Amino acid sequence: MRPYPLAVLAAALACTHATSPGPGPSAAPAPAASASAQGLELPGERHLRNVRQLTFGGENAEAYFSFDGKQLIFQSTREGRACDQEYVMDADGRNVRRVSNGEGRTTCGYFFPDGSRLLYSSTFAQGPACPPPPDRSKGYVWPLEELTIYSAKPDGSDLRPLAPAPGYNAEATISKDGWIVFTSTRDGDLELYKMRLDGSGLTRLTHAPGYDGGAFFSADGKRIVYRASRPRTPQELADYRDLLARHLVRPTVLEIWVMDADGNDQHQVTSLGAASFAPFFHPDGRRIVFASNVGDPRGRNFDLYLVNDDGTGLERITTYDGFDGFPMFSPDGKQLVFASNRNGSRPGETNVFIADWVE
Repeated sequence: MRPYPLAVLAAALACTHATSPGPGPSAAPAPAASASAQGLELPGERHLRNVRQLTFGGENAEAYFSFDGKQLIFQSTREGRACDQEYVMDADGRNVRRVSNGEGRTTCGYFFPDGSRLLYSSTFAQGPACPPPPDRSKGYVWPLEELTIYSAKPDGSDLRPLAPAPGYNAEATISKDGWIVFTSTRDGDLELYKMRLDGSGLTRLTHAPGYDGGAFFSADGKRIVYRASRPRTPQELADYRDLLARHLVRPTVLEIWVMDADGNDQHQVTSLGAASFAPFFHPDGRRIVFASNVGDPRGRNFDLYLVNDDGTGLERITTYDGFDGFPMFSPDGKQLVFASNRNGSRPGETNVFIADWVE
């Protein structure tokens, strides 16, 4: 789910089924993308070196490494389409190809541990067109579209639904030992669940009222980091449930949480009172990188931050005056991939960047 106006604006969500036509050819990537724009780190970004731009033009975000670190799967609005589809590229930005079927809206692609398949969520079962924008009469909200999680072969063929259920089923990521964690409204609230790669072993992990989502496993698969909202007053809870009944959620206050992979020991890491999202564990299993607008009273400037899993040692990583988000460490911890508005060809354009990580 893509948050916030400076990021990529709305949620990117969608659905697919096995009888749909396979993906078509992708638009050609910019030539030598990994070499054509380097050194895009800014003053104060001391943890980043040799920042390279991997995509050029359109809206591109949520780029996630394969388990061997050689490829990235990401969502992009390109090829003349009005909403996101899923694409795969080499970790240097070359060999871009579409892996979703081109219908509906897709979001949250991820690789299987052995590379034999990939997954994403899509709305296409509801029709080939992009879903309508949300009703913003209630302020800035995300739509909870009718999404199903699917797995597919690396070329996008052989689509299979995983644990299908009516409502919102998205934000799925995978552990190295073959568990999928995802967000679903199947029990009436936005909760986290886990299941095996074939959809079996479905287990609910969270039970508190509020939005639980954007979850990732630690490198050893033993813990999960996620974003969550917790309505604190009867009025906040009533507002949350009213929006949920309208298939909407307001993402203005989200904190970072951690729990064991079985759902035990759930505890809050940050208390920033801001929109903090997209958390990801460093391979050391102790530090968490995430995006937040905590430093901007207007709530429009998002930067990357690093924090220890006990909430100490908060450190700002990026300094761009705009949007930086969706960070992910490479499996060896030597690189960081993220999405940013920096160096765009037009205001608000979002692209994928990769940087060497400096301790």
